Amino acid sequence: MLTIYGVYCSRASRNYWMAEELGIPFQSVPVIQARLLADPLAADARINTKSPAFLAVNPMGLIPAIEDDGLVLAESLANNLYLARKHGGPLAGVDVREDGEITAWTLWAATEVEPHTVKIVLAYDNAQENTPEGKALIEACMRGLERPLARLEQHLQTRDYVVGGRFTVADLNLAEVLRYAMSETHLFDRHPAVKAWLGRCHARPGFEAMMAGRRKEAQPA
Repeated sequence: MLTIYGVYCSRASRNYWMAEELGIPFQSVPVIQARLLADPLAADARINTKSPAFLAVNPMGLIPAIEDDGLVLAESLANNLYLARKHGGPLAGVDVREDGEITAWTLWAATEVEPHTVKIVLAYDNAQENTPEGKALIEACMRGLERPLARLEQHLQTRDYVVGGRFTVADLNLAEVLRYAMSETHLFDRHPAVKAWLGRCHARPGFEAMMAGRRKEAQPA
């Protein structure tokens, strides 16, 4: 069985969504970020990114990681590419050409989009969005996103999804990277094709199941 290490409120959300899309059984090991704990190495601390048990899985101490039939992978977007390739179906490429396109869009999401979007979500996570420094950071990130979003907007003018005319792992990976910036609604209002595409992605039952996991996790114990 697939094991996913990481809480839903982390990049592990990408892997949980993918598992839901594929309809495969999985075990969740809710490894939490060590920075959220007062003493992550305390004897009674919940399993976290500094716990020896997790470091034995991923020595980098980052979530998510997955373990599948003895294979351990620890890059969230690559984890999804692997799962698509293994399980096949419509989320995977049908040929080497689509495989190339899916990989290219995933790497584009990681290199051209996420460096900006992750700073936006962290500004909110750290309650900096209304400070002068936070506002300046978010504005700079939005400027950095204009060119990538313009490219994606143009690409989506004649198609509903980024590769192959159907929802694939490329859409999932890119949608999860862009979700970090969805607090900036005016940014997406300026890119209506991107906004509509995100709506299609987020209407999927797999996404709803993943978000339900995030909401449950956020509830007080």
